[in-house]
Amino acid sequence: MITFKDIEPDDKPLVTSFTLQSPHRNCDLSFSNLCSWRFRYGTRFAVSHGFLLMKFWVEDEPMYMMPIGNGDLRTALDELMDDARREGKPFCMAGLCADMCNKLESLMPGQFRFTADRDYADYIYLRSSLATLAGKKLQPKRNHVNKFKRTHQYTYTPITRDRIAECLELEAIWCKANDCDQQEGTGNERRALAYALHHFDELGLTGGILHADGRIAAFTFGMPINQDTFGVHVEKADTSIEGAYAMINYEFANRIPEQYTYVNREEDLGIEGLRKAKLSYQPAIVLDKYMACLREAPVKPVKW
Repeated sequence: MITFKDIEPDDKPLVTSFTLQSPHRNCDLSFSNLCSWRFRYGTRFAVSHGFLLMKFWVEDEPMYMMPIGNGDLRTALDELMDDARREGKPFCMAGLCADMCNKLESLMPGQFRFTADRDYADYIYLRSSLATLAGKKLQPKRNHVNKFKRTHQYTYTPITRDRIAECLELEAIWCKANDCDQQEGTGNERRALAYALHHFDELGLTGGILHADGRIAAFTFGMPINQDTFGVHVEKADTSIEGAYAMINYEFANRIPEQYTYVNREEDLGIEGLRKAKLSYQPAIVLDKYMACLREAPVKPVKW
């Protein structure tokens, strides 16, 4: 029987000892995401048989992640399936990349049903591409950045504890403009963002603030997902300042350490404008993510 515990900022060293060594680049494995969204998903974890095991809840149904680590994977999966049986619920895992699905199918042929949702695919870019905006396809992005430089007196500074209130003020302005409190999705995002900012150092986050002509124009933050991929979890800008999004993206990309070949800028959630914007930056990978349910389980589509 697995003994799960609530995930807390103090668990970062233990959890990241698994995730940072993983080959998987999906944003769901970011410690900040796991911790900041625990209010929404009741996220819990355990370590067993050399694996990190994750459990959360979606629409009153338990959901699991693919075990991360090294050891007897079948034993770890059996433990998770037994936990689902104890809950009296179907066994499903979410956030699986294609290689995870292949491993699962190889280990338990024909026993799982796999479904993907394009709205939850991650957009992964070459860090060097975002930092240089080189090439014909990214010429419009270079134009936005160059125009911003010509138009504004600007500064970029790291997010530090004394600047968190400033970020929250801009987020409140953004939220008012986008009717956050009237939409469950953006309301949840607001709560997760506030948690991350208030626990910025504990979660191991890195970020920056862009000022234009003496006022805050944008901020962004993220953290490593694994040894070659850095996750950008939040990016907010004052939409009345033309080019602010392009500029904060460019500035932050230039400060992500070169050890990170890739930058994961997360999903578009099926939002048309967001999908168009993410595609316009020419992702190197659009990482499909799957739900895997035992075939004996009833089909019940869920949204994270």
